[in-house]
Amino acid sequence: MTLRLATWNVNSLRKRTAHLARFVAEARPDVICLQETKVSDAAFPHDEIAALGYPEVVIHGQKGYNGVAILSRRPLAKRDKRVWCGRDDRRHLCVRLADGLEVHNFYVPSGGPTPDRAANEKFAHKLDFLTEMADWAARSRIARRNAVVLGDLNVAPLETDVWNHKRLLRSVGHTPVESEHMARLHAAGPLIDVGRHFVPAEQPLYTWWGYRFPQSYQRDYGWRLDHILASPKLAGALKAFRVHRETRTWEQPSDHVPVVLDLA
Repeated sequence: MTLRLATWNVNSLRKRTAHLARFVAEARPDVICLQETKVSDAAFPHDEIAALGYPEVVIHGQKGYNGVAILSRRPLAKRDKRVWCGRDDRRHLCVRLADGLEVHNFYVPSGGPTPDRAANEKFAHKLDFLTEMADWAARSRIARRNAVVLGDLNVAPLETDVWNHKRLLRSVGHTPVESEHMARLHAAGPLIDVGRHFVPAEQPLYTWWGYRFPQSYQRDYGWRLDHILASPKLAGALKAFRVHRETRTWEQPSDHVPVVLDLA
């Protein structure tokens, strides 16, 4: 039986519930992992989500910042969350489906404006977060399980993951040190970079177009910040991959677009 899995940084769930409904109608994912929901658990729009056909909902949110959620049409056998770097800032959820698939939904810190660990505490936190993720992947032996790690990981590690590699090398999200941390995470599983499993590394692949420049999408000034990583045991089950770029053209869109994986 095919499972369709989606990840999307919605950049405020309550502002974009209608966008989520439209995406669900068009893509029909079985499991949706959301990041940057920006809504407290008490204010989560349960009725609207239930109306979309997702009876299983796991949330870990806060008002105005961060926040993650997992919506599932399939029964869940386990629900869990983890505090990273000693800060409970609502950046992770884990579920295990009844068929045994383990899904980890992450929202990695963006890292602030300056790629300097000493001068920018937010950048230091981001590097520490990625280090802890790699340590966790190795220590938990995630490669031995049917597991997917996905979400807004806030790093575009390859030259073709950004619209202008040379220009952006000193920009947070594409610095060499961040790319090295992502490589360590991949190797710690080891984990399969699903996007590059389907799209060769020499071809551009983007999931985010910023708000700062109004023509960023039209000129394709994109970055690949949203990722799906899979354990080697799932290699034979990876059937299809799609970036739903068209959502960036909707009225008042998220700056991120959904990324979808089909498993069989």
